[in-house]
Amino acid sequence: MSNLLNNLPKMNTLLMHPLLSGIGTERAKHAGRETLDKLRSDVLSGTLTQLPSLDECARIVAAKISEEQHNLRGVINATGIVLHTNLGRAPLGKDLISGLSEVFEGYSNLEYDLTTGNRGSRYSHIETLLCEITGAEASMVVNNNAAAMMLVLATLAKGKKVAVSRGELVEIGGSFRVPQVIVQGGAELVEVGTTNKTSLADYVDAVENQNAQVLLKVHTSNYEVVGFTSSVPAQTLVQYGKSVGLPVIYDVGACFLIDTEPFGFSAGETAMSWLSSGADVVCFSGDKLLGCSQAGIISGRADLIAAMKKHPLTRAIRPDKLTLSVLEAALRLYRFPKEAAAKIPVLSMLFAGEAELNSRAVALADRLRAVLSGWEAEVIEVMDETGGGSLPNVPLPGWAVSLSPCGLTVNELEEKLRGARRPIIIRIQYNKALISVRTLLPGDDDAIVKWAEDAASSFSAG
Repeated sequence: MSNLLNNLPKMNTLLMHPLLSGIGTERAKHAGRETLDKLRSDVLSGTLTQLPSLDECARIVAAKISEEQHNLRGVINATGIVLHTNLGRAPLGKDLISGLSEVFEGYSNLEYDLTTGNRGSRYSHIETLLCEITGAEASMVVNNNAAAMMLVLATLAKGKKVAVSRGELVEIGGSFRVPQVIVQGGAELVEVGTTNKTSLADYVDAVENQNAQVLLKVHTSNYEVVGFTSSVPAQTLVQYGKSVGLPVIYDVGACFLIDTEPFGFSAGETAMSWLSSGADVVCFSGDKLLGCSQAGIISGRADLIAAMKKHPLTRAIRPDKLTLSVLEAALRLYRFPKEAAAKIPVLSMLFAGEAELNSRAVALADRLRAVLSGWEAEVIEVMDETGGGSLPNVPLPGWAVSLSPCGLTVNELEEKLRGARRPIIIRIQYNKALISVRTLLPGDDDAIVKWAEDAASSFSAG
């Protein structure tokens, strides 16, 4: 053992190897230290009885450097879940980020008015566009929709009682609950109605007998209560709010910015419909049905938005230049609905027709059969999902390639795909590995086939 330890390559000798020339000394030294430490540990544990040659050690170090990867990485979403929260929700695609390199790489006029040469507002870059598209008097953006709700409540409801239907006390991912948001916003929750039935009389009672001073409606975007149910429409609640002089806040959560009917998609609502109902403030997410960067968008009455911009909490939750630049790019597309539907990935995925999806699945299955000898690659109908707490129980009929591997279980295949250089995330159903084509971006098909070509030799053909 002592001879083996004494014969380990010296760091300087290893770094001088031709294979490691051209690699930064610090990076090579870090990888070299990890390699030598591993060899030393294996010798001491008795698992290594013969040292690799200097050439082999250099190859190990070079491979370690070339395989170094970021923790946050791009993956291929083959699950069929469009807004997969675990996979970063909305993919941005090339059309949204092309042309933004100047903002990403260098300085920008984030808070600089190029016309006057004075300090400007970061909200000015998107406010006019948001108001044009939604019809709102004013708009602003914070870093996510939960923060938007907290700011709205902290500005309009601090020290006041907020009436909310029991059927709308939503919990989103990570155990983040509406009642907790209300409390953190400095307000007091007044629950009205029951889980399944709430009437206008319940709100009236909360105002007249419990001194509720703010009316809050929350869209149940990640679940549905069905059966013996009733709720108060936004327009009805708004009319009542105006009659008693109380503000009505609507937390939409997920909504569209274009009418989806012309694209054959009838589910979901638009931000414009909520604002046209007369709600004083409406807030919604940027990385859900808008298909954009993570953001909380607040639109509504100009005086209320102005008060929010001045609130001390705003600075803590304001968006950065990357969020705003991507959001502006998306809003400029939304001014032209057909262009938005074609260039915003979330929309094109949701609007994809069954015939198109079937054709893509057939083509992918044919390519995989050609390289994975002995495997079954069957095209089957599946039910995809919108995901991300959006459009619950809205069916998305789709098509997938069902893989039955030779020499592997489906769980082993899933693990290998997940461990690929560019991870491929699939779903397992019916004891088969399913690749849903709806959520594949341009080029993902080629990457999947390339993985199959590279890995085919290691699989048993049975």
